[in-house]
Amino acid sequence: MKVLIACEESQEICKAFRELGFEAYSCDLKDCSGGHPEWHLKGNIFDFIDTINFDLMIAHPPCTYLTVTGNKWMKLEYANRFPTRKQDREDAVEFFMKLYNSKIKHIAIENPVGIMSTRLKKADQIIQPYFFGDEAMKLTALWLKNLPKLVHQKEPDLFSCEVTHVPKGEQVTFKSGKKMAKWYVDAAKLNPHDRAEIRSKTFSGIAKAMALQWGTFITKKNGTGC
Repeated sequence: MKVLIACEESQEICKAFRELGFEAYSCDLKDCSGGHPEWHLKGNIFDFIDTINFDLMIAHPPCTYLTVTGNKWMKLEYANRFPTRKQDREDAVEFFMKLYNSKIKHIAIENPVGIMSTRLKKADQIIQPYFFGDEAMKLTALWLKNLPKLVHQKEPDLFSCEVTHVPKGEQVTFKSGKKMAKWYVDAAKLNPHDRAEIRSKTFSGIAKAMALQWGTFITKKNGTGC
């Protein structure tokens, strides 16, 4: 079973699959930072999709132009400041759709809630790191193709209110009263390059759940064991 982790330089998910014996590869335009360059495919993702028969792809397309929080920059008042913003969004949508419609049978695409909920469909699942053991909040949407939803540990009060509003992990409260996850605030203190990498990295609990659950699902479905 070959697994492709698209747009991943941290190798967090790649290593989780490797630990379970799967032939997994991270792929990005940048060098990897996960310590295993022998498992990293550097270059255009579609060159590898076209030449290698992968069974599963988990993709993390850049969310800068897709997320809801970026909608404010689409307003007319910012047109001169960001003259290519609309085209940048269309390019990002096209990249997302090209990944989703690739020849790989089993696909999961991760992104924040954003424009793809209307351009493609609503996300099949919305998860948080604390669902899988990490004391942190980072709302993550999953668009799934021929894959089941991830099963997570249900805390006693987890579903007593809207899951996206349940505070978990250390929080920072600003003078305005607004609260934000401390890990996210700490990342803001870094340079833009490091900040983006920290914020895009998959939490280990989610990575392990993907490897175990989706890896088992596909191997059982293909009759190759578990």
